[in-house]
Amino acid sequence: MSTTPGPAEHARFYSLAAFFRARLGAGARKVPLDAGFSCPNRDGTLSRSGCLFCNPAGSGTGLLAQGLSLAEQWEHLAPRQRARYPEARLLAYLQSYSNTHASINRLREVLAEISSLPGVAGLCLGTRPDCLDVGPKGGGGCARLDLLASFVRQDAQAGLGPGFDFLQLDLGLQSADDAVLSRINRGHDAACFARATVAAAERGLSVCAHLVHGLPGARPDDLAESVDFLNALPVAGVKFHNLLVCRGAGLEALWRPGGYTPPEQGDYVQALVRALVRLRPDICVQRLAADAAPGELVAPAWAADKNITLSGIRSELARQDTWQGRDGFCPDTMPDWENPPSRDTSPKWSRPPRRGADEEETA
Repeated sequence: MSTTPGPAEHARFYSLAAFFRARLGAGARKVPLDAGFSCPNRDGTLSRSGCLFCNPAGSGTGLLAQGLSLAEQWEHLAPRQRARYPEARLLAYLQSYSNTHASINRLREVLAEISSLPGVAGLCLGTRPDCLDVGPKGGGGCARLDLLASFVRQDAQAGLGPGFDFLQLDLGLQSADDAVLSRINRGHDAACFARATVAAAERGLSVCAHLVHGLPGARPDDLAESVDFLNALPVAGVKFHNLLVCRGAGLEALWRPGGYTPPEQGDYVQALVRALVRLRPDICVQRLAADAAPGELVAPAWAADKNITLSGIRSELARQDTWQGRDGFCPDTMPDWENPPSRDTSPKWSRPPRRGADEEETA
């Protein structure tokens, strides 16, 4: 995975590096693994076309297709991270497709194998909120969440025996606007994400939400409004993405005849800053911009160099002399991100989501 910028570059938001130091007592690096899971939006459970923006090949390493088992993938990739970051703790990362979309027995086998890998400290697992057995009213029997929670070691067991000291669910929300979710063929609504997040947090699981700017039909402030939605939930992290037109995705077919135009780089920078200043200060910013695999990106051309976008975001934060959470949470003083704020001990940080100017108050 990419290198982590130094602390000075992160002074205006709660960085992933600071988050891992607080949670794990050290830096951490992710080792991507492919367990061969599918997605209900591609295998016919919900549809076969996938989300509009999704790369048909997924976002993993492709090592499973080359015949490498999970243990062999770890043996292939983990030593590189150990050599480059000898003090960092290693986290397995199940990234491609929906990694709880399988039978309970299959999921248990995968978790057991990964938790027994040499030197693994934790697991980050990408999945969908509708693949966690959470009912329409939330709570109740959530078999997959219960299974995941059973693999998290308690404090007294940290570092001892099979299990994880840290387990994060990467859940795609993309947008809190249900009309946008329907347009991109997401297959679930924002309420589904909220129920899954609450149920996961109740079991001690960390949730990192994914948000995308530039989705077809989204309003200019959709990213900031989606952040307001997250602020009311027990979310620990967020990954921001600029929408990429990827080769083979449904979005490419919309883009080629002019049916979709990606935002300009400057527009994304401004939208990201507007979202950051409204983001609850205890939510870790785990990604500021998306990057594509080699040969995957079709448009926009500016997305090919992620570093320019990151530099633009940091420069704009500095130019405005602003920071994460300044709008409504910590307007006067920038938090000390090395001693991260706590949502639980700061009731004043629980504010209702904003409403658009064109929305009416309802009971």
